[in-house]
Amino acid sequence: MIYSILDKGDDVSRALAARFREQADRLGLKSDDETPELVVSIGGDGTMLQAFHRFRDQLDTVSFVGVHTGHLGFYADWQKDELEELVRLIAEAKPRIVQYPLVQAEIEQPDGKTVHLALNEFTLKSVDGTLVAGVYINGELFEMFRGDGVVISTPTGSTAYNKSVGGAILHPSLEAMQIAEIASINNRVYRTLGSSIVLPKHHCCEIRTEENEPLIFSIDHLVMQVDHVRTIRFRVAEQKISFARFRPFPFWNRVRESFIN
Repeated sequence: MIYSILDKGDDVSRALAARFREQADRLGLKSDDETPELVVSIGGDGTMLQAFHRFRDQLDTVSFVGVHTGHLGFYADWQKDELEELVRLIAEAKPRIVQYPLVQAEIEQPDGKTVHLALNEFTLKSVDGTLVAGVYINGELFEMFRGDGVVISTPTGSTAYNKSVGGAILHPSLEAMQIAEIASINNRVYRTLGSSIVLPKHHCCEIRTEENEPLIFSIDHLVMQVDHVRTIRFRVAEQKISFARFRPFPFWNRVRESFIN
């Protein structure tokens, strides 16, 4: 197994990465930061997001596994005191590969189109305050949105920002995306649905704003300003992310451990 390690950058995760490499060398594992088969994320869910975006052009050939240095994360199967067991299993066992859906955003501007992938979510907000945008589903106007913004999340990302704004939690086996409102304006003049909606893979959501309105657009942990946007099209991506499972850890157990226990 050829691996690469991405750590959080603090003292704890650096020390764990050094221990991992030491044991991996003894067991004959090879390290390659350019074209690995397995990417080991040591830190938290934010570290896994960084790993995903670093290797997003190799999703067909790479899988991911996470070691959490704090509390259990949604993208981490292993705790820091289980590191040696994980390295041994990587060297000796064949993992079960589990694939989760991603969401794709295509931004159309006067000078062309750009395509982005998100593991957790995209968010869209106005630089100037209230976002005013038409929300289209499969080419037909669904609503005129007014509020702080919208979140378009993957099933795994449904437990992140989406949940904090009242969205539902989706099981990652569902090939779907969720659209949730951030502080929408609802009164006698302006109305929105007021709840999140879940779209299947064969549906497309378009968000259209005034071209001269600058927007704050985030892709997971990455934030940028985009100008002169005509349309942003969201759909479930054809690509998926692969996770290497060396032991079972059901999704609903993760939800219970994170939010209830």
